Amino acid sequence: MIEVMKESEGALLGVHVSGLLHEADYRMFLPTLEERFRDYGKLRVLFYADESFEGWDLRAAWEDMSLGLKHASDFERMAVVGAPEWVNWCMKLSAFLMKGEIKIFARDELDDAWAWVKG
Repeated sequence: MIEVMKESEGALLGVHVSGLLHEADYRMFLPTLEERFRDYGKLRVLFYADESFEGWDLRAAWEDMSLGLKHASDFERMAVVGAPEWVNWCMKLSAFLMKGEIKIFARDELDDAWAWVKG
């Protein structure tokens, strides 16, 4: 499941993910994300994975990769919080394609992640 976090406002978007992400999750979330890109251009995103997060199924992974490539220069900052180590490594590799900054945080560093992504 993908949910917009209540702390989101303007170009700051907090995304809470849980369980195994499916294409349907992206289909529901993409209009919100595209609207933010239209309204604000570049975004600062906090990606929060709770303890139930398992990753992406194949179609959802494709949607995520397509989104990342389409908007590679539109992420000003991205904080990745609480994700499994394999996701952190994927994010570090994708940093070579993105223009913005990516920083990894442990789940108990959520407040620090918000402060950094807002910074």
